[in-house]
Amino acid sequence: MTIAIIAHDGKKVEMVGFVRDHIDFFKERNIQLIATGTTGTYLEKAGLEVEKMQSGPLGGDAQIASRLVEGKIDLVIFFRDPLGKHPHEVDVNMLMRLCDVYNIPLATNPAAALRFVQSLKLEFFEGRNLPR
Repeated sequence: MTIAIIAHDGKKVEMVGFVRDHIDFFKERNIQLIATGTTGTYLEKAGLEVEKMQSGPLGGDAQIASRLVEGKIDLVIFFRDPLGKHPHEVDVNMLMRLCDVYNIPLATNPAAALRFVQSLKLEFFEGRNLPR
């Protein structure tokens, strides 16, 4: 399973907190992580192995979107800052639209991400595979 992790600047601390709260889940289940550049650096500092793309404003969101279209991403966790202005908003919208087009689960806040993690823990515990 490959999970893309992205966070706007105003949400990076919250993302790191979320990941630290669930670090055993991310480490123990053979989950591959892919992230935009700066978010990936934060995840590495939190103790996770992650494949880093460019930072969001430099095309990282688009790189992740292309992987999504290729069927190489199973879930996106994207902590968005709905109150901030983002120069790459077009890329963000494109990524979210492609999640809908390709039926890829997308969590845009900690509550949704928590539900996904809880669901995946249950799926792994029971030995079932997620439908695609």
